Amino acid sequence: MEDQIKQQIRKLKDEKNAVILAHYYVPDEVQDIADYVGDSFYLAKIAKQSAADIIIFCGVSFMGESAKILNPEKKVLMPDRTADCPMAHMVAPGKIEEMRKAYDDLAVVCYINSTAELKSMSDVCVTSSNAIRIVRSLPNKNIFFIPDRHLGHYIAEQVPEKHIILNDGCCPVHASIRVDELKDEKRRHPKALVLSHPECDSDILLLSDYIGSTAEIIAYAKGSAAEEFIICTEDGVAFRLKADDPNKRFYFPRTRPCCPDMKRNTLEKLLHVLQTEENEIEVSEELRTRALAPLDRMLELAR
Repeated sequence: MEDQIKQQIRKLKDEKNAVILAHYYVPDEVQDIADYVGDSFYLAKIAKQSAADIIIFCGVSFMGESAKILNPEKKVLMPDRTADCPMAHMVAPGKIEEMRKAYDDLAVVCYINSTAELKSMSDVCVTSSNAIRIVRSLPNKNIFFIPDRHLGHYIAEQVPEKHIILNDGCCPVHASIRVDELKDEKRRHPKALVLSHPECDSDILLLSDYIGSTAEIIAYAKGSAAEEFIICTEDGVAFRLKADDPNKRFYFPRTRPCCPDMKRNTLEKLLHVLQTEENEIEVSEELRTRALAPLDRMLELAR
């Protein structure tokens, strides 16, 4: 049955000049059928470069919005329109206005994991892979980092010359990774290196051998001479880790970090949107124009 669905997806994709983009956190079989699999930054670049008429974005809503903002002339579809990222909403627009009034020399730096509205109120977007470099390059002393406090705290430690003002938001999946469970894994696998995403709590990062974005974690594991790793990020990354290094062993904390929204992306839903072209992402031109500026600035500064 799965093979039949994949065959139908490939046929329709070719007929409609569609491209399938998938985040590392969606189910294995969806990553397997995708044309491109990556993290937020990579997929944002691919969306802008693509010659396809239709972009199928297997991820969560802010990713589809970003693709539409960068590609207003293209049709952007999502397998499940309800797939959302709780963290993407975790700052009130009024809080941003309050910070701008409180600090003269302020840059609002917005993690790409945020709504189009929050992007539109920001000076520049960043991803976990380019945030340190971009924040360091800004002329502003004061940085209001939204919405993730954990990534913001990590950046503050790496860029001490800036005054980083943190927002009280977080990724529920990464924030749920527990120190006691990580210590248990370390005891069980003493030779394993701990690879963690900076969306994790600082207590997790202190126990880590390497801290990086999802793509950076994958690259580190592939290039490392080590044979065992404890992975502190969403468990969808296991598909690529195992594909790259079938002889290496990858462990996760006992309470496996799993994003229920990312897992809403299924082969059946992917086929359905290709057939019907439903679940189209719409962004008003006024909002798109305002949200485009910080995204473009990110792509420029990250070169």
